[in-house]
Amino acid sequence: QVQLVESGGGLAQAGGSLRLSCIASGSNVSLNQMEWYRQAPGNERKLVAGITASRRSYYADAVKGRFTISRDNAKNTVYLQMNSLKPEDTAVYYCNVLLAGGKTSWGQGTQVTVSS
Repeated sequence: QVQLVESGGGLAQAGGSLRLSCIASGSNVSLNQMEWYRQAPGNERKLVAGITASRRSYYADAVKGRFTISRDNAKNTVYLQMNSLKPEDTAVYYCNVLLAGGKTSWGQGTQVTVSS
């Protein structure tokens, strides 16, 4: 069983930056694809970015050019660097790991609030 814990959320001004971290425990996730999602109030959870075991990354159109996903396998951690933040980036951000058999594991989320 993989447990994920997100951190790094908080309050930022528009144009500012935050870096989210997601630490995995219970299993080595270096060979697993990992993703960040976000969910704003009243909205469905949506994919923000993902990174494969070979470090290929992919992004939602809304964050391309502003967000960067990376991973540190030695620390069993995935990051989301968020630059040029906009008020519409306000959401709870969740980390997700893709496991064998189509299973996934989610963290508890971290709140990001961007003021205008």
